[in-house]
Amino acid sequence: MTAKEAIRLVWDYHHLNHVLAPADAIWVLCSHDLRVADRAVELWKEGLAPFVIMSGGFGNFTEGVFEKPEAELFAERAIQLGLPVSKVLVEARSTNCGENVAFTRALLEEKQIALSEVIAVQKPYMERRTFATIRKQWPALEVQVSSPQMSFDDYTTGSITPDMVVHIMVGDLQRIIEYPKQGFMIEQELLPEVEEALQVLIEAGYTKHLLAPL
Repeated sequence: MTAKEAIRLVWDYHHLNHVLAPADAIWVLCSHDLRVADRAVELWKEGLAPFVIMSGGFGNFTEGVFEKPEAELFAERAIQLGLPVSKVLVEARSTNCGENVAFTRALLEEKQIALSEVIAVQKPYMERRTFATIRKQWPALEVQVSSPQMSFDDYTTGSITPDMVVHIMVGDLQRIIEYPKQGFMIEQELLPEVEEALQVLIEAGYTKHLLAPL
């Protein structure tokens, strides 16, 4: 298997390809990529949910880079694209996927908002990890997942380079394998060819975002 073939396999594996149905809310797990906010607005304009939750403080890629918490910048972007201010909730403290869940739940409880089903919106290579985390940490909540509708080549442009994305994809795939053992997410089926692709990419040097050895 070539590195190029391995990249496509891992990229495709991270996508869940959910066919979206109406939900109680669109829940954006924020990051360094504002195109995720664009996708949330697309879904809101399609009438798939009545409001949008932006969740994110400062993470690995935004600490010291963004002047405001991720959720605040994502909310500003969404409002610029036509989302009414009254249709967005902002959770601006979380620094990782688990905190996205915990702090969003706390915000909703504070506002006495009950959800039974959401559409979570993430970066393309974090669909599966997001789904598995939410299902473990909020099992009563039904979750669908979506992301910017782009190919790998179209997605990896500008400051979000192919090398950067592959390093992160490899790290996220490792976490999908390891985190269920630690109780952070539910297990995901892993096909042999995806495991092989992971090893090919690690051997090719895509190791910047692997977990630190115990």
